[in-house]
Amino acid sequence: MTTSADDSLLARAIARPETEEKVARRILDAALEEFTTFGLRRTSMDDVAKRAGVSRVTVHRRFRTKDGLVEACLLREGSRFFQKLDSAVGALPTMEERVVEGFVVALRHTRAHPLFGGLLRLEPEVVLPYLTVQGGPSLEATCDYLTAHLVRAQQVEGRGDSDPRPVAELMIRVAVSFLLNPSSCIEMEDEEQARAFARRYLAPLLNA
Repeated sequence: MTTSADDSLLARAIARPETEEKVARRILDAALEEFTTFGLRRTSMDDVAKRAGVSRVTVHRRFRTKDGLVEACLLREGSRFFQKLDSAVGALPTMEERVVEGFVVALRHTRAHPLFGGLLRLEPEVVLPYLTVQGGPSLEATCDYLTAHLVRAQQVEGRGDSDPRPVAELMIRVAVSFLLNPSSCIEMEDEEQARAFARRYLAPLLNA
């Protein structure tokens, strides 16, 4: 997995609208199926072209290399994830409720997602570095996203102007740890348990 995710993949995913170009969408749909069925290493551009019903030249014309295709797939799925998260928490009235529901949605989505959670199970040796030792840029971009939400909530609720970034980072690190290793003495088998955990341990961080 040698994508160019080393600068700001998640930051671009947050800002990037999903492509409306029909052939590109079909190629990305096919790539997602191939990657999540066979893994990144075993999937070739030819495999994706065949599943998409287009020529190899068509795939290369739009994405140039396999790395470019992987990155585009990650960008699209990342963008969809943040849209889903925004939709889930946007109408909630308080910052505490947004933190609780955001944690539940993020955990559920990443565990169940065929690319994020699926590749972690299928090719952990490929994915783990991007969530651990090489995960700095992704953590920073996700922190930027959550911090911006917390700042807006602070302004609406009149909570003062303390920097919420350390709280945002801590919440993200907790969520990632549960994604990487779900085995725990903390019961997190269903959404109500995840919600209770977030309400008890994460929401109070907003007042730290």
